Amino acid sequence: MVLRSNMRGVQLENADLNLLKALEVLLEERHLTRAAARIHLSQSAMSRTLTRLRATFDDELLVRTARGFEPTPRARTIQRELALVMPRLRSIVRGDEFSPGSVTDVVRVQLTDYAAVVLGNRLFRQVFGQAPGISVQAGWLSPESFDDLEHGRADLVLTPVPPPAPLRWQPLFTERFVCVLSRDHPLTADRLTVEDLASYPHASVVVLGAERMLAESRLATLGITARPGLRVPFFTGAIAALPGTPLIGVLPSRLVDHVPEREVRVAAAPEQLEDFAYGMAWHPRLDADPLHTWLRNLVLDASLQLADLDERA
Repeated sequence: MVLRSNMRGVQLENADLNLLKALEVLLEERHLTRAAARIHLSQSAMSRTLTRLRATFDDELLVRTARGFEPTPRARTIQRELALVMPRLRSIVRGDEFSPGSVTDVVRVQLTDYAAVVLGNRLFRQVFGQAPGISVQAGWLSPESFDDLEHGRADLVLTPVPPPAPLRWQPLFTERFVCVLSRDHPLTADRLTVEDLASYPHASVVVLGAERMLAESRLATLGITARPGLRVPFFTGAIAALPGTPLIGVLPSRLVDHVPEREVRVAAAPEQLEDFAYGMAWHPRLDADPLHTWLRNLVLDASLQLADLDERA
């Protein structure tokens, strides 16, 4: 493959897609061992590749600091250009006809255990049924997820929080809150009030660092600050902690549908807690990429199945 770059006149006359992929991954990971593992090379082979790339671009690209490898200013410019070029090159190599059955790529999805439970089986049954050679790396939703999309460390993020521009976001389905309590909890009403929620400690899910989760933000708009109780990183962990405690979990209803109601019970949330949209986010550079378009369509199909179930319920 011949690629003439406008990056300070560099001409990659002998570069192939694998070398460019190695450069892309190195700039994303900034770590030789992790980068090598992602493209199935030994660390020594990746080190030789970095040496070759440095000679090609006449730049150090990655320099050691007290925090590990950091990209040079030139490397940051190259990374921005690669983010636009690489999806187009992959599309050219695959040809106009996209065939999931021939895919051997790695796709990286970030999500919570809620999305994994609610969408996971429907989605991955289709993904691996159509593309048995694909590899899916699933990571947890985090405060860095949108930054990971921006810098190519993630391909798709499932989240109820719309991302900042220029990232794309598409709503998938509407979700509502319910209240989950121990079966022996003092509150016995079928629907809780805002006063009920203010009177007992909460089992809260924290996956966005110090930021409030959506349920806590909605409660705050009603003048309710959830009493300090339990803060866990997983929705399923919050449910598992409820039996025998005075805690209340304000959680998405579809997650609770997958939990046996033996030691917990479900009450309707206060009417003031409005429904919310759950969606998927991605970078616009992947808008027309055949692989990622196919993946997003499968996520959308799995979400439509949820809507069909709601209509039949």
